[in-house]
Amino acid sequence: MENKTMIKLVIGTEGIFFLALIMAFVYMAFVSGYEPANLHALNIKLTAVFSCTLFASSGTFWMAEKNYNNSNRKGLLTWLCVTMLLGLIFLGGQAHEYIGLINKEITLSSSLFGTSFFTLTGFHGLHVLIGLIVFGILLVLILLGDFDRPGSSVIACAGMYWHFVDIVWLVVFTVVYVLPVIHVLK
Repeated sequence: MENKTMIKLVIGTEGIFFLALIMAFVYMAFVSGYEPANLHALNIKLTAVFSCTLFASSGTFWMAEKNYNNSNRKGLLTWLCVTMLLGLIFLGGQAHEYIGLINKEITLSSSLFGTSFFTLTGFHGLHVLIGLIVFGILLVLILLGDFDRPGSSVIACAGMYWHFVDIVWLVVFTVVYVLPVIHVLK
């Protein structure tokens, strides 16, 4: 029970930090003068595809947790590996977009948009990476014989964190990619 309380506190504090970053992005993008040229630099279609891989990873982790609760170690390992692969694909997509933006001279220091975009999405990417590191540690522990029967809250706590990261990305994707399109169409 203590593990779940601690992860809820971590998620709560991270949620407040993400809220501040999102509010800063909205202010910089819409209130202080959004630069429409930056909208065209973002690849919303490709990012939507990579976003779907991240969203799907919540489902695959749910399957891993379900297999753990049913004492199915092989299923736990399989679904955990699939979750990690989907997370890595998402990070690869984010890296691809970053390279494209940098090639278009949109960087962390090039404009308010660049600063707020790279800070918000980079901080989220860091959280995905942290989740993947945790999953990697879990994978090693499972291979060494831990988590061979239900009862530990560690898998559930890792799942809470991962689902939080996915929910945050849904909000970030909406604010950064979808709302500017709606704003420009008005």
